[in-house]
Amino acid sequence: MKTFIKNLTVKQIVVAAVIFFCLLCWSGLTIFSTVSKNRLADQNAADRWSPDGGAAQISCFFTEGSKVDENTVMSFEHQLTGVLQEASLTVPNENARLWIDAYSAQGRVTLNSDKAVLEADAMGIGGDFFQFHPLQLLQGAYFSGNDLMHDKIIIDEDAAWQLFGSNDVTGMEVRIGGVPHYIAGVIKREEGRFPEAAGLNKTLVYLSYESLAEYASAEEISTYEIVMPNPVKGFAYAKVKEKFGLDENSMWVVDNTERFNLKQLFTVLSEFGLRSMNHHAINYPYWENVARGWEDVLAVILVLQLICVSVSFILAASAAVCLWRGKKWTWKDILHLLQTGGENIAAKLRSEKNKWKHF
Repeated sequence: MKTFIKNLTVKQIVVAAVIFFCLLCWSGLTIFSTVSKNRLADQNAADRWSPDGGAAQISCFFTEGSKVDENTVMSFEHQLTGVLQEASLTVPNENARLWIDAYSAQGRVTLNSDKAVLEADAMGIGGDFFQFHPLQLLQGAYFSGNDLMHDKIIIDEDAAWQLFGSNDVTGMEVRIGGVPHYIAGVIKREEGRFPEAAGLNKTLVYLSYESLAEYASAEEISTYEIVMPNPVKGFAYAKVKEKFGLDENSMWVVDNTERFNLKQLFTVLSEFGLRSMNHHAINYPYWENVARGWEDVLAVILVLQLICVSVSFILAASAAVCLWRGKKWTWKDILHLLQTGGENIAAKLRSEKNKWKHF
C-alpha cells in the first residue's frame, strides 16, 4: 500500500482529493436536505398517520371569492366516502378512521381580558387541524375543530403575557365579541427566517372557524387539507381534484407527500423566478409559504448535488482512461493471474482436506 501511494503523481493525488471532496459535499448536502424535509411537520402528516406509506397528504388552496364553506367541505367528504367504497377501501372496524381532514380561514380577532385588549391575526380552524400542524405546546392541549363547543382558543406566549402578564394561563377567560372563550393551550411561536417571513413574526391566534366567522373578522375558507389512502401513485391527488367541484382557476391542489421528490424539484427549477408571479389570487397560509421557500432551497441544493456527482464521475472516468492507456499489463496477464490464483486455492483446499484425514 505504501509503495502504491509513493508511486502516485501529484496530479493523481489532486484528482483523488477533488473526487473525495465532491463526494463529501454531496453527502453533506444529502443529509441537510433530508433533515430539512423531515423537520417540516406540516408536510409530513401522511407519514405520521400511516408510517407504512399507504397514505397521501393533499392540500387545496382556494382563490378569493371561491365561496368555499363548511357545506362545500361536507359535500366533498360525502363524495369521497363513495369513491373509497368503490375502490374497496374501507375501515377495519367501526371505530377506525380511513382519513383525517381539516379546513381553515384567516382573519382578525380582538381578545379582551380583565387586564388588556389585544388585536391579532387569527386562524379559524375546523376538523383535525392540529394533526396536520402539531404546534409546540408550552402548556395545555389542542382542541378539535369537531368539538361541540366552539369556545376554546390557543395563543402564543407573547399574547399570554400581553393579556395576563403570565404564560401560565390555561383555562383563563377572554372575550371575543363579548362572548367568553377559554385558553386551551399556549404555544411557542416557530422561529427562523422562513416562518418569520411567512407571517409568524407576530401573534397568531387559533380558534374555531365558527367563532372566527361569527364573532370576529373572517375570510372564506381558504385551505382544505386531507390525509387519505393512496393505493396507487396519484390516486388521492386525482380524486381530491376531481371531487371538490372547483375548476383550476378557483383552486390550487398540492400533493404534499410528493412535493420534495426529484420530479417536483426539477419542476421548481424549470419555473425558477416565475413562481412568485401568482396568478391565482390565493392568500397562502404561513405553512405553505414556508414549504414553497424550502422547495426553492432544495431545488438549488439538487443542482449542487448534480454538480458534485458530475465532477466526481468525469474525473473518475478520466483517471480510468489515463490508467488504461498507460497500463503495463495485458489481458493474458490477468488470465494467468486468475489461473494461478485458482490453482493456489485448489492446492490449499487439498492441503486442508489431507490434514483432516490425518486427524
